[in-house]
Amino acid sequence: MENNIQIFQAYFDSVTEEKAGDLKNLATVVAEALPEGFEPQIQYNMPSWVVPLTLYPAGYHCKADTPLPFISIAAQKNHLALYHMGLYASPSLMQWLENQCKNAGIKLPDKGKSCLRFKYQSDIPFNIIGELCKKTSPEAWIQLYESAFRK
Repeated sequence: MENNIQIFQAYFDSVTEEKAGDLKNLATVVAEALPEGFEPQIQYNMPSWVVPLTLYPAGYHCKADTPLPFISIAAQKNHLALYHMGLYASPSLMQWLENQCKNAGIKLPDKGKSCLRFKYQSDIPFNIIGELCKKTSPEAWIQLYESAFRK
């Protein structure tokens, strides 16, 4: 995690102290839970974890010289966001998340295609996010990505 904090520190320094604390907690959960092979970097001006070009030389279909995005976190104007590309590509993964929140009695976060939006720290189910991060290896993400986006 220390490596992630150093890479992401400038981003954390650019947001309010309240949001920076929550983002650091979220970054810690993601970094500790992700399977080996994902790399931390700033991508699209956000702290991100990607499949490096050394593992997937084809890169992102939108820009081939860009590592394949997987998870990003950000402080937006009115919320904290977790962008998990697997949620967009895999309806079963989104269903798993919805079921976990429901079973835990946790309000499902406001969501978009790959985005989970949290308005307050108490809304962030860190343990469920950790389990979500463990569910997809870089190899599994590449396979899912190719079946969903590379035609």
